[in-house]
Amino acid sequence: MEETIVMFPAAGIGHIVAMVELAKLIQTPRFSITVLLTTGFFDHPSIDDYIRRISAVHSSISFLRLPPTTPATFTTAVSIAAKGFSFLKRNAPHVATTLTQISKTAIVKAFVIDLFCASTMESASSMGIPVYFFFTSGAAILALYSYFPKLHQECIVSFKNMVGVELRVPGNATLKAVELPEPISDRHDPAYWDMLDFCTLLQKARGVIVNSFEELEPAAVNAVAQGACFPDATHVPRVYYIGPLIAESQQSDAEGRESKECLRWLEEQPSRSVVYLCFGSRGSFSVSQLKEIAKGLEKSGKRFLWVVKRPLEEEGAKHEEAAKPGDEFDLASMLPDGFLERTKDRGMVVKAWAPQVEVLSRESVGGFVSHCGWNSVLEGVVAGVPMVAWPLYAEQHVNREVMVGEMKVAVGVNERVEDGFVSAEEVEKRVREVMETKEIRERSFKLKQMAMAAVAEFGSSTTAIANLLHSWTSFTS
Repeated sequence: MEETIVMFPAAGIGHIVAMVELAKLIQTPRFSITVLLTTGFFDHPSIDDYIRRISAVHSSISFLRLPPTTPATFTTAVSIAAKGFSFLKRNAPHVATTLTQISKTAIVKAFVIDLFCASTMESASSMGIPVYFFFTSGAAILALYSYFPKLHQECIVSFKNMVGVELRVPGNATLKAVELPEPISDRHDPAYWDMLDFCTLLQKARGVIVNSFEELEPAAVNAVAQGACFPDATHVPRVYYIGPLIAESQQSDAEGRESKECLRWLEEQPSRSVVYLCFGSRGSFSVSQLKEIAKGLEKSGKRFLWVVKRPLEEEGAKHEEAAKPGDEFDLASMLPDGFLERTKDRGMVVKAWAPQVEVLSRESVGGFVSHCGWNSVLEGVVAGVPMVAWPLYAEQHVNREVMVGEMKVAVGVNERVEDGFVSAEEVEKRVREVMETKEIRERSFKLKQMAMAAVAEFGSSTTAIANLLHSWTSFTS
């Protein structure tokens, strides 16, 4: 019988692209790969376009759509994460049926799932199929989530309400309770309990595949390996650090034209002279914060390429909606009067999107102001570009501690405690610091070399991938 790997990403183009990048990395003539897709939540035409492109180039990767599923309705306000978990639970019976069908004509050597898909683990395990989690964050977050069941037992109130409380988590710097990732910060949100289920199941997985490399986060890697993060230190899943895995750029024709313009501008700038500012797909700010950033950039005197998303409606609003290329808003009215004119000879502001991997690879880019999303962190590391760490949501505050404290490739911004506002003076100070500090630049270059070594022929990540594939070839149900 044919041997196959079945993969199940969470809903949404970002999760699908990440899983497919893993599929591309592990594809081998021995296995076919089937990626299961949901319908009914976070659907978008770009997903179908992407699938067509991948299918045309990678014949061993096929896609199978599960039956359409209606998302649950909630009587109270819940987080996006809670809605995602609920939707994927509703798909669990479809997944079980599909795995049964596939097993009639093929030997399923492994079932690789996103953390949001933990509800499908039981049915796969009951069929004797080894389950692996694909963890798209880093080792520090893996250590935190592995330790979360213990934190849950020790605390009786929501972390978001524990102002002034610091937590000690193996493999991490001291963490502020109020800065833990949203899905585990509020006991009154269903996502909290879904995350508790996932974090408890982590230990029962056959393995965890992590988009990081051992040399990048040694403290967390060691803490996980020693079992310090798990309730039972004698029963630790095998962890495979296979990164840095950088996704290929997803862009439309219109975006392609815009990206060529900013890349052309970068080619004209002196070496290491430009600071690049981008805060991820959900990284929007209030108008007042945008104006403060602009003032800081202008005062710094540095050249800049700044990606601006549609502003938030109000101060302190949540970063839940991803910005879309082509989002229309009047850029000039969001910035200080005359800013664009005064800085036109040394700065470029683009709306919504830029080809980040290509931007960071340009010789002229000497600094990166980032929201500390893990993909962006890895992209900065691979490019060898020093960073300013400005976390906004999700696990980004934890990532900042790693970037500044352990990796030493970033400087952190100081935010106003009550609302996270960052002053123009702070923006100016951190931009100057990251562009002018020799030690951070040298450390960033060293980490770039380490990343290249990890994926070289005998590197740690290359070895991890080989070990992962060997575990699948040697497995017999």
